[in-house]
Amino acid sequence: MLRKILIALSLLALPSLAQAADVTGTAKIRDGDSVAIGNTRIRLGGIDAPQVDQLCLNTKAERWTCGVAARDALAKYTEGKSWVCHARSIDRRGRTVARCEVGGEDIQKWLVRNGWALAYARLSHDYDADEAAAREAKAGMWQGAFIAPWDWRVRNKKTTILGATKPPEGAHAVLLASASGPVAPSPDCTIKGNVNSAGECIYHTPTSRWYAQIRMKISKGTRWFCSVEEAEAAGCRETKR
Repeated sequence: MLRKILIALSLLALPSLAQAADVTGTAKIRDGDSVAIGNTRIRLGGIDAPQVDQLCLNTKAERWTCGVAARDALAKYTEGKSWVCHARSIDRRGRTVARCEVGGEDIQKWLVRNGWALAYARLSHDYDADEAAAREAKAGMWQGAFIAPWDWRVRNKKTTILGATKPPEGAHAVLLASASGPVAPSPDCTIKGNVNSAGECIYHTPTSRWYAQIRMKISKGTRWFCSVEEAEAAGCRETKR
């Protein structure tokens, strides 16, 4: 009983999110809806963007690393600009859920309107109109074919395929797959990343000695990268042999 009282008192002593100071500074882009400012990990609230591993189809019904494209579009648009993030809550992964402005612009609104994220309607309807505008303009992911990020994460085989491009037969299998699966997501993304016994992420270029022996399985933590810079940005180092 005493322990419960002490826990309750400690919670009361914590500042509420409503009173917490805004998080400001330049951001390191993790993916299309999560960034880091200093030591604070931030999840952009009210939207859901494709994971870096997520695949879509382009206008020619070819596999396309839309998760990488969403991340890179956000990084390019906000490069060198200062962020101001207003904290709303803390998610189950310990990230601060926030609404963020970059140069006075609602960055979530920009992402959704440009087709790099969807309005996360199960939690918020703030960006429904922006999603409708992106769909009408065939912006970003909407130009091709894709499945909603929340369905991709749980591999929902019954999900509706979204976008302007008519999906070919068997599209569900492609769209539910991962860029970290056994086949390279595109001819430009052939660098293999794996995790060694010490927990380090190691990347292997096609000329690396053990490249052919690396078996790509998402369950083993393997990943495909499109460049050495991308692999190193993910915290991987080049193999020593």
